[in-house]
Amino acid sequence: MIRQIVGLTAIAWLLGFAWFMLTLPGPLDNRHTDAIVVPTGGPGRIDRGIALLKAGAAKRMLVTGVDQEVRPIDLAIAYRTSPKLFACCIDLGREAVDTRSNAEETRDWVRRHGYRSVRLVTADWHLRRARLELTSALGTKVEVVGDGVAGAPRFLLLLAEYHKYLVRRVALGLGIGT
Repeated sequence: MIRQIVGLTAIAWLLGFAWFMLTLPGPLDNRHTDAIVVPTGGPGRIDRGIALLKAGAAKRMLVTGVDQEVRPIDLAIAYRTSPKLFACCIDLGREAVDTRSNAEETRDWVRRHGYRSVRLVTADWHLRRARLELTSALGTKVEVVGDGVAGAPRFLLLLAEYHKYLVRRVALGLGIGT
């Protein structure tokens, strides 16, 4: 009996990891949302967010997890974007240090602005857990859609992210850490 339970658990874990690894979320269409949120930490995220903002896919964008030393002009130069776009439409969140605090920082920003829909732009391998955290932080009154930026994650990164996703999913399901 114990062998069967262990065997079924191993098969479920393996199938879940295969699903996680083989079905990484891709970019979303140009659907309009009230806001765009981009956690720092990987290539292509901020570029994608700026392109969407310029295309009119949202009113405003938050870049969450920005270092205290970084100024808007630094990002405008780095991403070859008008400083006016940063002045009018891009906010820098400086409090977050991880995925969970990105969600908390975003929650506060969304509430301040009264937004009802958010496009989360992050790496494809990170999107499921980031969306899980953000949805948990925002509750059911704000729609969160995911927009995956293609990456080239290594196997061990995917394995670690899958375990983090499982742990947070179980914890949130049990009401721990909400």
